[in-house]
Amino acid sequence: MLFRVDFKSGKAVYLQLVDQIRYAAASGALRPGEPLPSIRPLAEQLRLNRNTVAKAYSELESQGVIETIAGKGCFVKNNHSPFTKQARHKLLIEKIDDAWVAAHQLQVDAETFLELTKERLAYFERQAGKDQIESKNTGGRAA
Repeated sequence: MLFRVDFKSGKAVYLQLVDQIRYAAASGALRPGEPLPSIRPLAEQLRLNRNTVAKAYSELESQGVIETIAGKGCFVKNNHSPFTKQARHKLLIEKIDDAWVAAHQLQVDAETFLELTKERLAYFERQAGKDQIESKNTGGRAA
């Protein structure tokens, strides 16, 4: 699973993580019973304090999105409420609209905006590929 935080967004970092995990669980990208990354490796990956990740996980547990099993870790709960394709598209459209408004305000033309979007997509695809290779090399365990 790929996570990203934006320290300049004005939104608390732990809430950014909560939203990403909640959306992934609701959309089916994270399946019920699937383990979440351990706190320490995720904190290192995102360059966060471990307490920040722990706070996000605690919030997700209080929302009923995940459950913690002592000695085993945190797992996605079966909440039976996946987003429909239409709902996922609506959420994504809102994010794209926000990005386009920001680009417009920064006087970035459509061609440049699309090129930057393609570059970022390629970057995240490379990151996801690295994560898959690392997972295969460690047998699915956090490195």
